[in-house]
Amino acid sequence: MGGRTLQTEDRRRAGFAPMVGCVLVVSLAGVPPAYAQRGAPNGQWPTYGGDHGSTKYAPLEQIDRDTVADLGVVWRWESPDNAIVTANRRTLPSLPAAFKSTPILVDGVLYTKTSMSQAVAIDAATGETRWVFDPGSWEAERPANTGYNSRGVAYWFDGRDARIFLPTGNAYLWAVDARTGRPIANFGADGAIDATQGLRRPIDRRDYQLMSAPIVVGDVVVVGSVVSDGPRNQLAPPGDVRGFDARTGRELWEFHTIPQPGEPGNDTWENESWRNTGAANAWGLLTADPELGYVYLPTGTPTNDYYGGHRLGDNLYAESLVCLDARTGEVVWYFQLVHHGLWDYDATAAPLLVDLVVEGRPVKAVAVVTKQAFTYVFDRVTGEPVWPIEERPVAQSIVPGERTAPTQPFPTKPPPFDRQGVSIDSLIDFTPELRAEAVDLLGKFVYGPLFEPITAEGDGKRGTIIMPGAVGGANWHGAAVDPETGWLYVPSRTQPSVMQLAPPDPGQSDFRYNRGRPARVSGPQGLPLWKPPYVRLSAFDLNQGTLEWMVPLGDGPRQRVIDLGIPDPGPLGGGSYTGPLLTKSLLFLGFRDQDDALDLDFRPVAERDLAPRAFSRKPVLLAFDKSTGETLHEVELADAPTGTPMTYLLDGKQYIVVAYGTANDAGLVGLALN
Repeated sequence: MGGRTLQTEDRRRAGFAPMVGCVLVVSLAGVPPAYAQRGAPNGQWPTYGGDHGSTKYAPLEQIDRDTVADLGVVWRWESPDNAIVTANRRTLPSLPAAFKSTPILVDGVLYTKTSMSQAVAIDAATGETRWVFDPGSWEAERPANTGYNSRGVAYWFDGRDARIFLPTGNAYLWAVDARTGRPIANFGADGAIDATQGLRRPIDRRDYQLMSAPIVVGDVVVVGSVVSDGPRNQLAPPGDVRGFDARTGRELWEFHTIPQPGEPGNDTWENESWRNTGAANAWGLLTADPELGYVYLPTGTPTNDYYGGHRLGDNLYAESLVCLDARTGEVVWYFQLVHHGLWDYDATAAPLLVDLVVEGRPVKAVAVVTKQAFTYVFDRVTGEPVWPIEERPVAQSIVPGERTAPTQPFPTKPPPFDRQGVSIDSLIDFTPELRAEAVDLLGKFVYGPLFEPITAEGDGKRGTIIMPGAVGGANWHGAAVDPETGWLYVPSRTQPSVMQLAPPDPGQSDFRYNRGRPARVSGPQGLPLWKPPYVRLSAFDLNQGTLEWMVPLGDGPRQRVIDLGIPDPGPLGGGSYTGPLLTKSLLFLGFRDQDDALDLDFRPVAERDLAPRAFSRKPVLLAFDKSTGETLHEVELADAPTGTPMTYLLDGKQYIVVAYGTANDAGLVGLALN
């Protein structure tokens, strides 16, 4: 990485850090501006997010407010994983959880990745399987972190050859012929790259996997990774991001998410903690601007997630949005969203590219939504914040050896999209009695505003309530943006984590502290501790930085409130949701209502085995008027939707496809007008 970085205090005053020597940014001044992000093109859906800008938008309108009531299931496809799980249920190290893949669509064929890392091609009109490629990765150890999991695949076409890039749970990147499903013999070694090789230090394959779809920029395949979130030791796999030649598989560049000696940002890792610290990986979806040749990386927390005494300093480029030149891997600009992260506030959602007009000025923007319920908006060429981002003082840790950052970045626009921090005012107040009981329950914990430090065992409390928690706010599902209007749509969850640090067994770990046993926080009379809504959908005008509307998603514990003799409060929000899909006039969201809005299982709701009684209604695909948030229609589904929907136009008919299911009952459903 070349150029220089702003010093810490300069960075905090400026709010962003362009990587200069200024050659790259200045050289762009004489070229035509990047094309406007307009969503999925020509009725296709060629990337995970519809287009390289991850808008999740398609300008289709056959299904609209007048016709959506006629939407129904027209085909159903069953994953080839189902047979594998059925035959090997007793010997598999774990079972697949929710099937989260979103297919891509090119020339009438759907391509996707199964939870057990098989690549498949599906006839988009009928749902019939065309081919399956099984690299056998499921026969190895359980993949790191979330086990058998999937986000999708990437597509590349050079005018002659068409390839599907498949990331696997045992950390291989395969290139297969899009027409036949056969491996490309001259890519890597017989069609695959072993991603555990070529890193700056040896790693244990059990602690590393490739899960999310890569992104292809020109002839470069950019790949992030998953690193184990439960390390026992300071020495952990690096989360470096790499670019590979789409034709040969040759590594073109490697970006060190933890800068090494001589690289800008290395001085933000004190006491040579850059040597052993791992993760800071880009495990979510990546975004690119092909015209600029830039790729945008959301990065995660370094090891370990909750104690940073072994990695003092701001810890660049962890928990940051990093813009790279996709050709070289050079940093163009970056912004650190969390300094010296201690809350598992990984940046997980795909950044969104959108062209705005702000105060009469055109802005080619990139927006990223986060677990802490912020939306950060930048000029995607220069990295300058579109609206001021203020460094504000935050509470400081008293845990021995820890040193929290004195300030954290707070966007001034748009407003937060979910609850941040905990106070008496945030407690449930349906009745004075419920409020009094909630106050008593809250007193058993440490709590405070956003970025409240986690405490250690022995303080007389049951732990620190972090709001939003590790699976609160906006997670990997992310958001969608309408390129025609500049409106952003974010589903989110009001869900805290309760954390407490504890010294590990010295014979098992060299950390001074690690995460202790998570506690639970329950509200009065079986209700949540907080005011509703508990799950919501929010819409923002990014041209203005304003909230336009917010609606609760689902009834949540509404019936419990009524059963206590309290007048019907209306929908309170609760349940399991997918990422959003936008069309010309509608917003779609897979959803299943759940009456326990704050079950503090630390996995996302879609990944758990929840008792049937927890659900008050059948799973549905919801259709909203995107200008008002009004629910226009609900399409009942046989199984809970688990992946973000996508849409396409084929032979004059618009389809919507969404993933469903877990374990040995997973697949896709195709919907169209009856």
